[in-house]
Amino acid sequence: VAGGNGAGKRLHQLNLPTDVLIDKETDSLIICEGRRVVRWFRRSGTTKGEILIDNIDRYGVAMDEQRYLYVSDVGKHE
Repeated sequence: VAGGNGAGKRLHQLNLPTDVLIDKETDSLIICEGRRVVRWFRRSGTTKGEILIDNIDRYGVAMDEQRYLYVSDVGKHE
């Protein structure tokens, strides 16, 4: 579903993922990895993700009932 193309920074790759959640509304995975948060749609034929947040020292991700996304930034202690 996501990655499978070796570790890296391109949109068809993942690099050191630390957390993942499923967004049922959009049928997608939201993944904390590298220095970004990406979304990969789970539908067949998806070959790359899209960047939601870039240049962040991310660690974890959560989504509330209103679908607000929360990401912890360990570099800024937020």
